[in-house]
Amino acid sequence: MTHLYFDYNATTPIAPQVHQAMEPFLTQHHGNPSSSHGPGRLCQEAVQRAREQVACLLGSQADEIVFTSGGTESNNQALKGVFCRENPGGSGHLVISSLEHPAIVAPANYLERCGCEVSVVGCDSQGVVSPSEVEALLRPDTRLVSVMHANNEIGTIQPIAEIAEICRAHGVLLHTDAAQSMGKISTQVNELGVDLLTIAGHKLYAPKGVGALYVRSGVELEPFMHGASHEFGRRAGTENVPYLVGLGQAAELARDGLAGMQDRVGPLRDKLRELLVAGVGAGLTCNGSEVPCLPNTLSVNFPGVTGGELLERVPQLCASTGAACHSGETTLSSTLAAIGLPPETARGTVRLSLGRSTSQQDVEQAATWLLAAWQELR
Repeated sequence: MTHLYFDYNATTPIAPQVHQAMEPFLTQHHGNPSSSHGPGRLCQEAVQRAREQVACLLGSQADEIVFTSGGTESNNQALKGVFCRENPGGSGHLVISSLEHPAIVAPANYLERCGCEVSVVGCDSQGVVSPSEVEALLRPDTRLVSVMHANNEIGTIQPIAEIAEICRAHGVLLHTDAAQSMGKISTQVNELGVDLLTIAGHKLYAPKGVGALYVRSGVELEPFMHGASHEFGRRAGTENVPYLVGLGQAAELARDGLAGMQDRVGPLRDKLRELLVAGVGAGLTCNGSEVPCLPNTLSVNFPGVTGGELLERVPQLCASTGAACHSGETTLSSTLAAIGLPPETARGTVRLSLGRSTSQQDVEQAATWLLAAWQELR
């Protein structure tokens, strides 16, 4: 069976150039980057080059990049690192948004059990957080605000720069989970004004199990992994050299491909929406369609059917009813609940996320399959 992949927000394939860059460090170069001999120095130089490639994508300094095992670890390190730095009990006040991934919500819940107070800022019906509502929640003991850069389910982009100005004026650190926005829109940290930023490799055409955390110079975090002095003492553990090389190469490809995401993938996403609207009519609604959104993400609500049933009728189409982390759940996802989508509408939600290799033919075929399945189910 030929499959069409429309689930790039769940994960991306490893780019051929990334695999090629990794291969020598899987088969030939096995040195420990902490060793002082030749093989060790070669791997140390490869890790440093990867650090510089990631920093270049972010517009940061190389020593502001901490390599991790992925987006979840980066988020945990950001939140726990701030609150456990001076007080292992985690006291203080944290603000997160109602749109956050479980990799933020769960660490926030953990910190709350440790004595931290957590406030949740809501969003409007398009899935956008208001900077003024963030400011209204800030308190003298607020230590960190965490608002994702772009939502993984509906693709809406948050006003991070405006939130950063407010946080800076109040002396509060700002973290953003940029796992979904990396390689799709600009993530220059000085434009965003953030202090901490999360990267997940497998959303960026790198392998699963590798990521990074940007830590602005001067920001002190308690290490998430304690041990030896790897990563400038910020994350213990011998570096995963092949995967870090892959992440670096993926970051370089992402920087070079940003224009293509806007100029080529964005219009394909719009074409897919047009085809679905033309086939279903006014009953089809789109989530987050009236605000800035990731150029590859389309979240639509099919009337009269459930998203799961619809996709079961089209097994050759790889898509989702929401975030992959929530697959199998029958309850309303936190994002759809946050935007106030009625349960009867959310039943028909399907998320279609495009990638670098998606073609117009793919878009037309996906629309044809979905419309035929919708007609059958009706």
